[in-house]
Amino acid sequence: MSAENTTAMSRTEIFANIRRGLNRSENDSQRQQTVENRLAARADNLIPQRAQLPFAEQVDLFKAMATEAVAELIELNSIDQVPQACADWLSRHSLKQLISASNKELTALDWSPLEQQQIIRTERVAQAGDIASLTLSFAGIAETGTLMLHSSEQSPTTLNFLPDNHLVVLHRSSIVGAYEEAWKKLRETFGNAMPRTVNMITGPSRSADIEQKLQMGAHGPKKLIILLIND
Repeated sequence: MSAENTTAMSRTEIFANIRRGLNRSENDSQRQQTVENRLAARADNLIPQRAQLPFAEQVDLFKAMATEAVAELIELNSIDQVPQACADWLSRHSLKQLISASNKELTALDWSPLEQQQIIRTERVAQAGDIASLTLSFAGIAETGTLMLHSSEQSPTTLNFLPDNHLVVLHRSSIVGAYEEAWKKLRETFGNAMPRTVNMITGPSRSADIEQKLQMGAHGPKKLIILLIND
């Protein structure tokens, strides 16, 4: 008998002994139904008190937590101001390239401000060596100042992690208090056809693993710029 078969048999025997000890059988349909009902209910976990706030205070908390996490916050009155804000930020940092998601909300904008600054905007998958990217955020989570982003054909996950600078559009109306609310919002939007990837991003990437020295951009962008649309 191979070592693999021996391991599988041992595992089966261990689980069988546990079931006998708990007085449970493998075909306990009532127990299985209880588990399925609990999963279907998707009950909330314990939600921190600081996230249970009126909406205006949730927005203020999100901004405070995002800033504390070293994210840069740029507030705009309309999404139409995004191209100019991108052009201004990139020019201020002497950057001439922007790799963008191709969501309709972005492609419908007038990107002439970038052309005036001789900044090249390209819609494609991000690659190693790209300088800056632009994506949309699905939600902002107030309790930690976290962005929730999901992958799609128009917004591949590489845009979130490969470029050194990540510019993210977040609508004020998309801010929620707790993580549970963000997940509920995602399920309500997509149902059972959930996105392939969901990313939680809190500030730029960092690590202090090497000699306990904080290093920005260790596993992703060095800078996170949130374009908050006050809709």
